[in-house]
Amino acid sequence: MAAPATAQERVVTAEAGTLAVVNLGLSSAQAKNVQRWLKTYHGYTGAIDGQLGTNSWKAFQRCLKKYWGYTGAIDGIVGGGTVSALQRLLKANGYYNGPIDGIAGDGTKKAFATWANRV
Repeated sequence: MAAPATAQERVVTAEAGTLAVVNLGLSSAQAKNVQRWLKTYHGYTGAIDGQLGTNSWKAFQRCLKKYWGYTGAIDGIVGGGTVSALQRLLKANGYYNGPIDGIAGDGTKKAFATWANRV
């Protein structure tokens, strides 16, 4: 039987969860394009490092809330609501033709990558 986690282990695990990177299939170069776009238009102040982490997604959620029907918290967590709003953005701009279902499947990832190449 494993020993219970120490307080330090629990803090490290919590911090790792907070710092999760979710590139949704984007390469580092594509993610940097997105971060530059977020910096220019949506208040992103983090590093342009090609890692779409919590702060990148918080900036993206602000955009999605303002323009694409995102109604969730600005928390940087890429859940179904964030993905649905991203799908609406991609569909409205001609990159995505699948359902608005909140699932980041292959079609969503391909559309996001194509969009990221052009922002």
